[in-house]
Amino acid sequence: MNKAFKLLLFFLCAHTAVLFANEPEKQLRDDGELFKVAIAGYTFVNFNLDETLKMMQEVDVHYLCIKDFHLPLNSTDEEIAAFHAKLASYNVTGYAVGPIYMKTKEEVDKAFEYAKRVGVKLIVGVPNHDVLPYVDQKVKEYDFKYAIHLHGPDIDLYPHATDIYEHVKDLDPRIGMCLDIGHNMRAGHDPVADLKKYSERVFDIHMKNTTAASKEGKTGEIGRGIIDIPAFVRMLREVKYTGACSLEYERNMKAPLAGIAESIGYFRGVIDATK
Repeated sequence: MNKAFKLLLFFLCAHTAVLFANEPEKQLRDDGELFKVAIAGYTFVNFNLDETLKMMQEVDVHYLCIKDFHLPLNSTDEEIAAFHAKLASYNVTGYAVGPIYMKTKEEVDKAFEYAKRVGVKLIVGVPNHDVLPYVDQKVKEYDFKYAIHLHGPDIDLYPHATDIYEHVKDLDPRIGMCLDIGHNMRAGHDPVADLKKYSERVFDIHMKNTTAASKEGKTGEIGRGIIDIPAFVRMLREVKYTGACSLEYERNMKAPLAGIAESIGYFRGVIDATK
């Protein structure tokens, strides 16, 4: 990235930060893109729902992937309704649930019924290989999309996008992947190339960056690392991606707001600068 482009991004991010500070009451923003800017619920693992929504309001993000520590799988219909009402009071929409780990058919059943009661049609899941045929049946039954989350070189189960594709290519086309670009790169796979190659099976995206294309790489703010974020944004447009690009911030997780704001500001700065 050249110095002029970096300088432009700096001013765009600074301008965005001023907007965040001066207009906390601002309504849903329109980035003018097919894809949505969102945040993955795991970002807020150390915070309750009210604290989470206040941080989302601070950075002007209005789409959340729901994690079960904010809305447990055994929530009642009344608790689900109250949860949605709380989100609505902050102009936030829960667009999906997960990631949810599924080792048995019973856990698959529970996850699909949970998603139905929550009122979303996208599950981000991590199913054991042997339950994939059953997931295939449930997708047909519920007419949901199912995005398998990849975890890079840290665990053997779905380390990168190609591994997921090889497992789902002969299954229902509504079964695809949550492309975690940081962990995909840590597994030695280019997220820009993989987005292009597997775009028809990419139903959700976790945004982050990494310091190296190896297991030793540390993930963090979107603007700090080796992934070419401007190229990734251009590829989102090229493949006409219509899902969410959710920041999954996994650094300084007990005090994440500064990193979240930096990441969202940078991401939106890239979106603006590459139009």
